[in-house]
Amino acid sequence: QVQLVESGGGLVQPGGSLRLSCAASGDIFNIYFMGWYRQAPGKEREEVASITQNGRTNYADFVKGRFTISRSRDNAKITQYLQMNSLKPDDTAVYFCNVRATRKHWGQGTQVTVSS
Repeated sequence: QVQLVESGGGLVQPGGSLRLSCAASGDIFNIYFMGWYRQAPGKEREEVASITQNGRTNYADFVKGRFTISRSRDNAKITQYLQMNSLKPDDTAVYFCNVRATRKHWGQGTQVTVSS
């Protein structure tokens, strides 16, 4: 089992920045994929960015050049980050981290609101 704890959401003005974190603990040695998804009201959940075990990253077109996914690791946990710059009102959503090991795991979600 993998346990996930998300943090870092909030309210920001258009053009501002936020950094989301997701700390994975437990069965971290089987993790091969980490990613961020988001879901806005009335819309389906969509992938935002991902990073694989060998460090390959992938971004949705609507965040390329603005968001950066990264990760760090110590003996007990792996933490993935999503640095979000040049935020737009359309980026408003609940953001979920997703980790794949022997099965998929989802974080609890964190609200990001971009508004003036």
